[in-house]
Amino acid sequence: MQRTIAVGGGRPGVGQSTLCLNLAVYLAQLGRTVVIVDSDPSGACLHNMLGMEFPEPEKNPDPLQSEELNPLPTPVPGLSLLPQLYSRETTVPLRPGRRPRWAKGLRHLNCDYVILDLGAGTGPTTLDLFHDADLGICMTAPDPPSVEASYRFLRALFARRLRKSLLKDRFRMRQLERALESLPALPSPLKVIEAVSRFDAATARSAHELLTSLRPCLVTSKTRLRQDTELASLMASLSSRYLGIQVDSLGHIEHDDAIWLSVIRKIPLLIDNPTSKGARNLERIARRVVALAGTREASGLPASDQRTDNERSLYDILWTHRGAGDEELRRASKRQRELFQEESLPLTSLLPPLELARERGRIEEAQETLLDPVRRRTYDISFFPDATAQLDDLPPEQDEARLAEQALLRQALLHEIHPQTEYTGDLLGRIRESLGIEIEEISKKTKISGSHLRAIEEEDFENLPAEVYTRGFLRQIAALLQIDPTQATRSYIRRLRDLKQKAQEASSSTTRREP
Repeated sequence: MQRTIAVGGGRPGVGQSTLCLNLAVYLAQLGRTVVIVDSDPSGACLHNMLGMEFPEPEKNPDPLQSEELNPLPTPVPGLSLLPQLYSRETTVPLRPGRRPRWAKGLRHLNCDYVILDLGAGTGPTTLDLFHDADLGICMTAPDPPSVEASYRFLRALFARRLRKSLLKDRFRMRQLERALESLPALPSPLKVIEAVSRFDAATARSAHELLTSLRPCLVTSKTRLRQDTELASLMASLSSRYLGIQVDSLGHIEHDDAIWLSVIRKIPLLIDNPTSKGARNLERIARRVVALAGTREASGLPASDQRTDNERSLYDILWTHRGAGDEELRRASKRQRELFQEESLPLTSLLPPLELARERGRIEEAQETLLDPVRRRTYDISFFPDATAQLDDLPPEQDEARLAEQALLRQALLHEIHPQTEYTGDLLGRIRESLGIEIEEISKKTKISGSHLRAIEEEDFENLPAEVYTRGFLRQIAALLQIDPTQATRSYIRRLRDLKQKAQEASSSTTRREP
């Protein structure tokens, strides 16, 4: 079955084309046939990133004639490019304006995956292609303009779909227009539904059903700091609560000069430098895309958080659960106070000052109530009258994309792990990811520094301590990952010695050649 993946949203320059190209390369390396479509309304660029010549402009194209889609072969086996088209008479790309004549033809392309590079912006063509794809990915970056542009894209996506669904119903369209008169431009979808419900309940129900059907994903690029890597997951949670749109976080792409160099060399990063930090991030995102595209059809879409303030408990306000202890509640309160401060990056353009101040007050109220045993018991009895004896002592579930990726990794590892497995740093990293364990969690439990854990997974032997200490680290890691500590330690140390010996031989050979 052919699947269509669209990448857009955010603002220009956040890496939509880089993600599209390397996602296509990853799928092609898996043996899939992939067609990547350059449909960025700001202009063509994918042919240049692949080292291909710019296609010749069309001679007097007929605007009424259906456009033939003829993908061009690329230097990457299994990957074809549908380039951006121009005419000799205009400077505007043809493809966006002629979308109704070629979009339907995408489904008839003979390939496993179609990947659309939509670029930035909230034009009708971009929004329609994004929504009609099997999986839509919105790009952002850790700066206020990018975050604001991403939230604006999500609002515009809902507004476009709502208006399009009501085009043939003049009465409901009129009710929608009356409701929007009291709201600002591109308001929150929840505010729109609330306003429409005052005029027509049926229209509000239709808008609610449409809102729950939206399914965008989010990727953060150009991350530098630790808090930047958490931006996508925070924005996904905030979008679910304040926009009513369920967003799946697919991860982040670190700021890496290797990405810039790959563009200069006109070679995709996964081919030019597959061991770089950016390439590892892109591979992880690609795995989640493959896993999510394969599971959504069977499991359906998750429900977004569209509860009102009165329906949310104090535990929901702190983003924790009823079984949380005092220390966990204190950490949750601290996280929420930092998140809802004045210049909070994930909240850019999302809440007006009055609502932000109200949220901070509710966080303080939740902390004071839940950290007092008597007040907490009284609150639990009043808010959960039918479930006071059944505490939910489990933390909130992980996002759908991460769970799908873990299931896919566990399935692949079944064929790799056996009594004679030769454990490498890459294999240890994939085992850790399949269990949903972060490096920081291992560091906290084993007291091994995060830099040493990363050096083990990246096989950066120069930054590892003496062999006796590395051996002890490996035994602790293996026990935590539930694999054979003896085989894991023996095979990894053997690999470490072999690679060190080869490096020494190469160094001595170079020394002998010098005069």
